[in-house]
Amino acid sequence: MGAKGFYLEIKHIDKTTGARYGILHTPHGDCEVPMFMPVGTLATVKTLSPEEVKSLGAGVILANTYHLHLRPGEDIVAEAGGVQKFMNYDGPMLTDSGGYQVFSLADNRKITEEGVTFKSHLNGDTIKFTPEKVIEIEEKIGADIAMSFDECIPYPASYEYAKKSTERTYRWAKRGKNAHKREDQALFGIVQGGDFEDLRKWSAEELVKLDFDGYSIGGTSIGEPKEVCFRMIDYAIKYLPEDKPRYLMGVGSLDYILEGIAKGIDMMDCVLPTRIARHGTLMTHNGRINIRKEMYKRDFTPLDPECDCYTCKNYTRAYLRHLYVSGESFGARLLSIHNIRFLISIVEGARVAIQEDRFKEYKDEILKKYGDKRGF
Repeated sequence: MGAKGFYLEIKHIDKTTGARYGILHTPHGDCEVPMFMPVGTLATVKTLSPEEVKSLGAGVILANTYHLHLRPGEDIVAEAGGVQKFMNYDGPMLTDSGGYQVFSLADNRKITEEGVTFKSHLNGDTIKFTPEKVIEIEEKIGADIAMSFDECIPYPASYEYAKKSTERTYRWAKRGKNAHKREDQALFGIVQGGDFEDLRKWSAEELVKLDFDGYSIGGTSIGEPKEVCFRMIDYAIKYLPEDKPRYLMGVGSLDYILEGIAKGIDMMDCVLPTRIARHGTLMTHNGRINIRKEMYKRDFTPLDPECDCYTCKNYTRAYLRHLYVSGESFGARLLSIHNIRFLISIVEGARVAIQEDRFKEYKDEILKKYGDKRGF
């Protein structure tokens, strides 16, 4: 029995690639897939209001279990009525389990069969995450989708390391599934296995036997070459159910997003658009722009004339550069608004192309236009 009010309705499969268009039904509303999901680690998408994020076309947004456990604590979020009420977001949400922190905080953690012991990056306190503890935290946070606790395997990794980690991630997934009791919250399993086809196959098949509400492909976009990431998707996705959501974790550049969609991925997330915006880098229909450059000082044209976002409709490159070089927080907001809207609009175009059976043409056109313009 799946989570109440949660299911994927596939409406159309593109005849040129197999890309999928559908509706993801959740307790906090429906949204179209494929989708790009903005990341709001601490129950906030940096510099933006929840209303702004929603207005950009966002469906599901993310929050992070590890970080919300540290601040403000899951009990506070639960007392507020759950993460949506706490942050006033009118839409579905997903919580990552902390598995990425097992990778990113490698110098401050220890992995055992029981779970992971972290040394808090805030104050040095000892934090113990077990699969059961993670589920308890995620149920209190109350997002529509919770992720199983896993280890995001570093790249490169030996076969022996990847096998041991993948098997342990499966055992953690099983423990987490048994601990999960909240009926209005979906739980996803995370396929691991590194760059090893047999491990990816085994992980996917074993997780499917546990009958999760959806499945993620993890351990990608962590520094591996592009072709390796695409292999990881191929190794796993053919073993995942067609009637459940497929989520590619940590992907936010155009080439990865479009290739993932072509391979049958429904959901993707990344901090990329807001992170690079805060450093003055913008995604536009004419390639990458570094707004810090002197050349924009007297450029009174829109940031991206083809973009329909609030920033591009109302402000010039000269003004945006002024805000950035002056260190004004309004600049970070405007740049983040644009980057998020840009990626979401690309995926909106993908959804239309899928329904018209021309996704391959759309994908090739986009990648040809941006193929030599890195920074996306």
